[in-house]
Amino acid sequence: MRITRVGFGAWAIGGGDWAVGWGAQDDAASIRAIRHAVERGINWIDTAAVYGLGHSEALVREALAPLGSEERPYIFTKGGLTWSAKDRMANPRRTGAPDSLRRELEQSLRRLGVECIDLYQMHWPAGDGTPLELYWQTLLDFKREGKVRAIGLSNHGLAALQDAEAIGHVDTLQPPFSAIRRDAANDLLPWCEAHDTGVIVYSPMQSGLLSGRFDAARAAQLGADDWRSRNAEFAAPQLNRNLALAEALKPVAERHGATVAAVAVAWTLAWPGVTGAIVGARSAAQVDGWLGAATLELDRDDMEEIADAIALSGAGTGPALPQEDGELPKNLLG
Repeated sequence: MRITRVGFGAWAIGGGDWAVGWGAQDDAASIRAIRHAVERGINWIDTAAVYGLGHSEALVREALAPLGSEERPYIFTKGGLTWSAKDRMANPRRTGAPDSLRRELEQSLRRLGVECIDLYQMHWPAGDGTPLELYWQTLLDFKREGKVRAIGLSNHGLAALQDAEAIGHVDTLQPPFSAIRRDAANDLLPWCEAHDTGVIVYSPMQSGLLSGRFDAARAAQLGADDWRSRNAEFAAPQLNRNLALAEALKPVAERHGATVAAVAVAWTLAWPGVTGAIVGARSAAQVDGWLGAATLELDRDDMEEIADAIALSGAGTGPALPQEDGELPKNLLG
């Protein structure tokens, strides 16, 4: 699959009535946002069964229903998180049992209205005692059966990648990665580049903090049904550091005639090993706010300026600048 540098992220459109929601959403606006992204050239959508407890996948299907097979973007989704219909606000369970994964896959196929999912990912490491070897083999079976085209891991560490690769190739990894949350650059990005594993990073704007449109007043107004209201990055002292970094991105954006959001996303795309970035939107206007990242190329001077801003702000953790020579650590080349 040849994917565009940015893809549409469908987490937020799942709604607010579940444990990790983004507050109430306008479904009609969400559908318009997806269609607008596709019309503007985005050729992949990343969702998950758990987003809105099935609601996000259903909206993706509705948004793409008018499109023919030649116009339809790639659809990526995830399994391995299950929930109880009796308590929507309970935290989803991390489930790796093969029979559960198979049920989840069939349900996702029905909700999405497709016969084959382009990329199916294990959302989190299993928490039910199922070993990685068993759930990764299950995903390999899905691929062999033709139910999915490619398989990947989301939110898994280096050891898990290495163990899975020994069983069958890991097509993709989906880690969190932004100018605030940079730890994936320590080991995951180099490993994936060395092993021909595609990387689609999520939250490149750190869930809106680096959008250029977020401030302390907005953080204070986040509702109880928005998971960000309970996240340390959206409260002092981290919030102050994060907003200082967002402010420091403005001169770079002005130089390129781009938005701060586009710069934040393009920063992730400038790292060796990153294939694409998942960017969420709940309206067509939000799509237009970051779409420029698809063509924005940050040079070394830009990256060094941002690295200096990261150091000055004290925001986040992890490397702030790619190695100039592109060499990989020897212990990751095996």
